[in-house]
Amino acid sequence: MKTIPQSQLLEALEEKVERHLQEAVSTFQNLSGEVLLRAAENGGWSIAQCLEHLNTYGQYYHPHLQKALAASGQKQPDEPFESSWLGAYFIRTMDPVTGTAKFKAVKQHTPATDLDAPAVVGEFIRQQEELLQYLRQARTADLNHIRIPISLTKWIKLKLGDIFQVLVAHNERHIRQARRNLKAGT
Repeated sequence: MKTIPQSQLLEALEEKVERHLQEAVSTFQNLSGEVLLRAAENGGWSIAQCLEHLNTYGQYYHPHLQKALAASGQKQPDEPFESSWLGAYFIRTMDPVTGTAKFKAVKQHTPATDLDAPAVVGEFIRQQEELLQYLRQARTADLNHIRIPISLTKWIKLKLGDIFQVLVAHNERHIRQARRNLKAGT
C-alpha cells in the first residue's frame, strides 16, 4: 500500500471536491428540470438521479464524519497516511479509471425517477461545500486511527483517510456518468 503525507492527500482531495463543486454550480445548476430528469440514452440514470445517488451517500457519511472529527484530538504534524488493504480495494473499485466494473446500487441508495431536480442539485452543492469543510477540519485529525463504518454494514469500519478517498472517487464516478448523459442529450 502507498504511503502519502496526510497534508498532500487532503490537498489532492480538496482540489477534486472543488472541481466537483464548480461543475455542479457552473453546469448542473443551470440546466432545466427537463434536462436534469432525462434518462440516459442507454436506459441509465438521469443527471438528477446520479446526483441524488451521491446525496444519499452524503446523508449517511457526513454525520459520521462530523462526529468523528469533532471527537478527534490533535495529531502530529503531517503524519504519513497508509490505506488499509480493504480501503485500497474500495478506492480502486470506486475510482472511475481503475474501477471499470458496473454495480447495482443497493436499495437505500437507488434514486427515484420523480425527483425535484433543482433541489437535488442544490443538495449536492451543499454537501460538496460541507465535504470541503470536513477535509479542512481533517488537517488536525489522525486519518489512520479514526474509523468510520461503511454504509453497507456498521460492522466494517475504514480509516478516515480511506473513507474520504472512497467518497471523492465515488463522486467522480457518478459526475462523469452525469456528464456523459448531458453530452449524449445535446
